[in-house]
Amino acid sequence: MKAARQPLRDRDFYADDYTDERDTTEVPNGVRLQKVLAQAGVASRRACEEMIGDGRVTVNGQVVRRFGAKVDPATQVIHVDGKRVPTAPDLVYYALNKPIGVVSTMSDPQGRPCLADYVEELAPRLFHVGRLDTETEGLLLLTNDGELANRLTHPSYGVQKKYWAKVPGPIPRDLGRRLKQGIELEDGIVKADSFAIVHEHGQQALVEIVLHEGRKHVVRRMLEEAGHRVIDLARIEFGPVKLGRTKPGTVRALSLKEVGELYAAVKL
Repeated sequence: MKAARQPLRDRDFYADDYTDERDTTEVPNGVRLQKVLAQAGVASRRACEEMIGDGRVTVNGQVVRRFGAKVDPATQVIHVDGKRVPTAPDLVYYALNKPIGVVSTMSDPQGRPCLADYVEELAPRLFHVGRLDTETEGLLLLTNDGELANRLTHPSYGVQKKYWAKVPGPIPRDLGRRLKQGIELEDGIVKADSFAIVHEHGQQALVEIVLHEGRKHVVRRMLEEAGHRVIDLARIEFGPVKLGRTKPGTVRALSLKEVGELYAAVKL
């Protein structure tokens, strides 16, 4: 049943520490909810107040309509319109277009280029979400949000990754069907979620393959097993996050929308 809308509290009639009797989200000495939302980049503080009044904001699963509600952004889970808002002040989220030749680790005993060369000044103790092999370029996510990172890489959540692969052509008509039905590898069958031919020219083709698998070299191995050696490979999407025009070696902060969609993809 939809709750009746409550009016915004008038500061002339309600003390700052006023709480509705059934409100269990109030944190003494916390931060006003509209300020937390505004600082997270949701909207202006006034617009956030209207969202609260409209019942569009939940804290720890409870709708909060009260103007001036105080919360702890570091520990409480806040959603707007059903999507989680990253409010913990120390959590960061980045996308890197990893160049070819860079190792997907934060340090390399052999002295090869690694991820730390690109992100070591951004935040302490960043995790890379999954890996890309040294000869594969493209989208890699980095964060210090351990729970999100773990869920994004756990196979039970089925987060899809999209790749573009350059392979020798021509492409037989049945390749997509074979990849979606499953290719037998030494460590088990792997199935593509989708397959498409992006471009064919002469003796080369660019194909698109979507997987939710995370096994080592899985795209290269399945295409090679199907008779198409990979010449070049790039990951262009990770769940809702797209590589877009991010140049190789460039890092960008994820938008509030992208982080919220990543949370939704793993049911956080």
